[in-house]
Amino acid sequence: MTDNGTLEHLVERDRRPGCGTQGGRPRVRVVAVAELPTRYGGFRVVGFCTGRDDKEHLAIVRGEIVGRHDVLTRIHSECLTGDALGSLRCDCRDQLEAALRTLARQPRGLLLYLRQEGRGIGLTNKIRAYSLQDQGLDTVEANLALGFHDDERRYDIAAAMLRGLDVRSIRLMTNNPRKLDQLRSLGIEVTGREPLVIPPNEHNRFYLETKARRSGHFIELESSPEAPATPSPWPHAAGTTRPAPAGSLGGSLRAKKA
Repeated sequence: MTDNGTLEHLVERDRRPGCGTQGGRPRVRVVAVAELPTRYGGFRVVGFCTGRDDKEHLAIVRGEIVGRHDVLTRIHSECLTGDALGSLRCDCRDQLEAALRTLARQPRGLLLYLRQEGRGIGLTNKIRAYSLQDQGLDTVEANLALGFHDDERRYDIAAAMLRGLDVRSIRLMTNNPRKLDQLRSLGIEVTGREPLVIPPNEHNRFYLETKARRSGHFIELESSPEAPATPSPWPHAAGTTRPAPAGSLGGSLRAKKA
């Protein structure tokens, strides 16, 4: 590996003022690189600045990824309640930890940590959406009731980060077809998909069912011949028991082939 192919070289390359946009696309700068020993394995952490939203995004890097093809990649959107606080309402922390464990076993790999909390609606609005879910709405209905799309996340920053790291193509860990479609539409070569399905718990089963049924995530929900009701996981949310949709009952979750 030459000096031009190191993360430190990218920092030197990007020592110029401003981020902003270029050709209608967000432009990012690699501003810092450091070692990051974790409980999952050894990584390097790369800090990015963007001019569009003043948010700071991260890349967690395993091995040599600059100029490489077919880099195993996870794109993870920030979830304070899950990632930091261990909330059981979602599978975000479990997915983050599973991705880092997988990457730690690889000779090279990459996790992009994007600061787009609550599927892009922000932390406070996510709590508002949780309140509506406590009253019986599903995660899609709650976002729509607040005036948002069901998923406000964008991946143009992720595409710019991949270009900034000179990653030539990726193998993406995801269950989300929109993420695949957006990245490809942004010119990122995605050579394949690796499932990242987390077993449900009593608090997030309905949320995972909703992601599969309404958002098209590549998750199969095993069913039994008789369909039990899928209740709200929140005991104080009166009157929120829902009949389970056909094909999305109780049982465990498994990856669906794309």
